[in-house]
Amino acid sequence: MVGIGIGVLSWLAFFLVNKPIGISTELSKFSGWAASLGIGMEAVKENAYWAAHVPKFGYSTVFLIFTALGALFSSLMGGTFRLESVPSVWKAEFGSSVAKRYAAAFLGGFLLLFGARLAGGCTSGHGISGSLQLAVSSWVFFAVMLVVALLFAKLIFRKS
Repeated sequence: MVGIGIGVLSWLAFFLVNKPIGISTELSKFSGWAASLGIGMEAVKENAYWAAHVPKFGYSTVFLIFTALGALFSSLMGGTFRLESVPSVWKAEFGSSVAKRYAAAFLGGFLLLFGARLAGGCTSGHGISGSLQLAVSSWVFFAVMLVVALLFAKLIFRKS
């Protein structure tokens, strides 16, 4: 059902706004908007990346917001929502240090977003939208991402 839903959502995105599903560019734009609150939009636009990807509110911002809200709604409806500083899987493997967990989450998130920007798209952009369009770069990205994820998981969770 989820696969069908993503497929229909992708068709709707192309039909209604002529844009693919993706989040990493919008997350980068959102960070530019957040930076503008402190340093001003003119200073943000002096940055080479944000000059090319000017922070603005649009379809992708709505997609970003509703992705987070949809995840929250899904966890509430499924009865799985809970606030936890250190998930049980992490605790079993690496201990209960909140600082260690947050540092690893921040580093992992940073590397994922940095890699997504280098690749010109994220897992949803390449893995869903690009593969639906039969883009060779997206199929290569997705295959490499899967292999690296499996190897990294094996390395991290080698005890289990």
